[in-house]
Amino acid sequence: MKVSPAPIRDIAVDVPKNVGLTGLMTAVWLNWVTHLWQSLGRVSARVGGVSLETQGAAIATTAIATTALSTGLYRVTYSVRVTRAATTSSSLTVTIGWTAGGIACSQAGAAVVGNTTASQQNGTFVVRADVATTITYALAYASVGGTSMQYRVDVVVEELP
Repeated sequence: MKVSPAPIRDIAVDVPKNVGLTGLMTAVWLNWVTHLWQSLGRVSARVGGVSLETQGAAIATTAIATTALSTGLYRVTYSVRVTRAATTSSSLTVTIGWTAGGIACSQAGAAVVGNTTASQQNGTFVVRADVATTITYALAYASVGGTSMQYRVDVVVEELP
């Protein structure tokens, strides 16, 4: 979103002489404020999210704490990274869930199987969710070896305009 700088060198309020008004916003400032308001209406708004560190197990389907959702489009973005590699191998899969048209829907990312601390995945899903739906996340986890894999996960839900 690009918004022009505020017209700070222009008068913000005109005070007419001999009129009972206390002042009116000038056209320059009115145009700027209107453009700013319209630009803000085109910006997504974060409605919820979760950040977890040093996870070492699967996470069952869990609701993402959000404000009350209305029917509409939402962008769900996640980031997951291995923070401690397993001795032998590991696997991690993120699944996002929601309800659309009364039907439970879900989408999963590909399994993260690199088993190094550089192994990571980011994903973004756009979902059409029902009113008062719960958007959820889950992580499937597998780790082999004496040292278990640990990971960090972040999930953000944004309402799209």
